Amino acid sequence: MRDTRSLKLGKDVLLFYKDFEKDSFFAGDRYIKRMLRPVYHTFKKTQKVSGFYVWYQLLIKSLELQGYTVHLNNYRLAKKNPDYPVGLVGYPHLLNNWSLPNPAVLGPCLHDHPLEAPHIMKDSRFKFYVLTSQWIIDMFQPYYGDSVVFWYAGMDVSKWADTRNYEKAYDILIYDKVRWNREQYEAELINPIKSYLNSHGLKYTIIRYGRYDHLAYRSALNQSKAMIFLCEHETQGMAYQEALTSNVPVLAWDNGYWLDPRRPKFDPNPIAATSVPYFSPQCGEKFQDAAHFPETFDKFWASIDTYEPRKFIERELSFTGSAELYMRYYRLAAQNNLS
Repeated sequence: MRDTRSLKLGKDVLLFYKDFEKDSFFAGDRYIKRMLRPVYHTFKKTQKVSGFYVWYQLLIKSLELQGYTVHLNNYRLAKKNPDYPVGLVGYPHLLNNWSLPNPAVLGPCLHDHPLEAPHIMKDSRFKFYVLTSQWIIDMFQPYYGDSVVFWYAGMDVSKWADTRNYEKAYDILIYDKVRWNREQYEAELINPIKSYLNSHGLKYTIIRYGRYDHLAYRSALNQSKAMIFLCEHETQGMAYQEALTSNVPVLAWDNGYWLDPRRPKFDPNPIAATSVPYFSPQCGEKFQDAAHFPETFDKFWASIDTYEPRKFIERELSFTGSAELYMRYYRLAAQNNLS
């Protein structure tokens, strides 16, 4: 059956998303894994969604809250309206053999470095490339030029309640998202931090990225006065922003550089980056390495009741602002295509 709906630019948004899947043992087993994945995650306590999918969901919610009708992966409707803009979110293979003629907004997500697809924005269909923080915009702009634009995912303040006055079982939640050189950073960063907390009689719990589900994280946040966030870098950083939304102050390791081991493949020079691209003194504090941790932690802990991270989120990362930003690019992508 052909989809013949008439679309209105001020009302309808066409979004496309494809999650990451690959065959592991034999051709086509990704389809079996797709069916078994919900059962698997029921019995194994791990993260159930990717950060890319979280971005996608937050974009949808922000648009729907502003009154837009969002059509998801509706190829038939897009083909019926070839001049109508589309948004492509997710992993790079979404673009494999992309045949729709519609003007498109790419991102968020897709490529980690512009040299993975240096010529993609020469495709006349692709109007904008959405990125979510200044440091990664600085990385992409020399290759993609003015097509690079800024957007952020809004944070759901209705879902993440203010936990400031909850009963607290822990002083500190350590969120461990250190992904590379684990042995080195366990010895040089993570263990010294735990030792310092132990020496000061502080009670802490640890959440390690990829080894928890969201209910466990929410429970840990609810029971913690503050969070120490350990991650090499983030393009947005939803986990630490969920803490800020919950009014849990954050002390963040911010080494200052993109530490992805693939970096030398793209650029022999260090690339500036940050683990907390949305942050202010209202949210907490930052430290560069283990040597700076004790002094910064003492300042952080002495001021723990003065931070107001939830107010920062409400001001800087609202659903309304997120939707308005995205729709600005979406409408511009349609220029010269729609009358």
